[in-house]
Amino acid sequence: MQDIIIIGGGLSGLTNAIRLSAAGLSVLLIEKNTYPFHSVCGEYISNEVKPFLQSIGVDIEALNASAINKLSVTSPYGTMLNASLEMGAFGVSRYRLDHSLYELALSKGCRARLNTQALDISFADEVFTVKLSDGSEENARIVLGTFGKRSNMDRQLNRSFFYKRSPYLGIKYHIKTDFPKDRIALHNFKDGYCGISPIEDGKYCFCALTTRDNLKKYGSIPEMEKNILYKNPHLKYIFQNSEFLYEKPEVINEISFEKKNTVENNILFSGDTAGMIAPLCGNGMSMAIHSAKILSDSILKHYSVSGFNRAKLETEYSEKWNRTFSRRLWIGKKIQDLFGQEFLTDAVVRTLRLMPPVTQWLVKQTHGEEF
Repeated sequence: MQDIIIIGGGLSGLTNAIRLSAAGLSVLLIEKNTYPFHSVCGEYISNEVKPFLQSIGVDIEALNASAINKLSVTSPYGTMLNASLEMGAFGVSRYRLDHSLYELALSKGCRARLNTQALDISFADEVFTVKLSDGSEENARIVLGTFGKRSNMDRQLNRSFFYKRSPYLGIKYHIKTDFPKDRIALHNFKDGYCGISPIEDGKYCFCALTTRDNLKKYGSIPEMEKNILYKNPHLKYIFQNSEFLYEKPEVINEISFEKKNTVENNILFSGDTAGMIAPLCGNGMSMAIHSAKILSDSILKHYSVSGFNRAKLETEYSEKWNRTFSRRLWIGKKIQDLFGQEFLTDAVVRTLRLMPPVTQWLVKQTHGEEF
């Protein structure tokens, strides 16, 4: 019997594992991959998370993360808007960051089952039973769902958003190229956008969000890129003047921005599993880490092996999550709605170039405060 089982070892799952294990709870992490591994992610982290990460023992300097303090946004026609990032950010690959967090979790006493998938979760008599892909079972008093943007576990749990088709897919590369080491750029194209930002060791994350229709029209990712993304001259330059470090890109389908519940079937969700901000707003990693802090705070406040009020824990966590993120998610979706159409995107970028205070206000709305 574990105190906590965490299903999914991304940013939120690992952050919860570190905090809860450090507090003396027995924690089991279940992850379908083996560290280190790549994830489809923009790999940009707002500095709002720095104090918290340092407080739990993360050595950001040891990660060799880049420092980011400038932003560029371009329209599909190449019109560019530049702005400063007042709070600043850092860039580091999920390949390196997640592995570092995993090792930190183990050092705090967390136990892990890697290369293992959770196939089913049942709850009876205040105990969860999790059936695993190797035929074994694990039991716990609390289960955290931190399995990312979209998972077969969402289908197994019959989560409503899973059955609403999403047109979006994500594509990610690591590249070496000639690009400023202190800047993140968001380059728009028809029905999508592509971000480039520095990470560790002189590399850059190059990550796009586009639609199935774009891919279907041209039949393959390379053909879609040549026929759609290349129309933005900044993207064309990057594709033609960069060293691509993956044999093929990391891809994820059916990325959903539908509203999700933070608690279902007594399972507590965190990170992208609880709700995802539009990638154009570039702050999903910070949000995942912050959501883990909120959840682990609530568990540590209410949980006791001898007995605890599950309903009170679930209610408090949901309320805190919504107070912290619901407005930011709403604003992020509205900002995303301004982009994607070629003429409208160009008009927005040209207008914002004339209104620097409005641009700074919009950037601030997609970021949180230090915690």
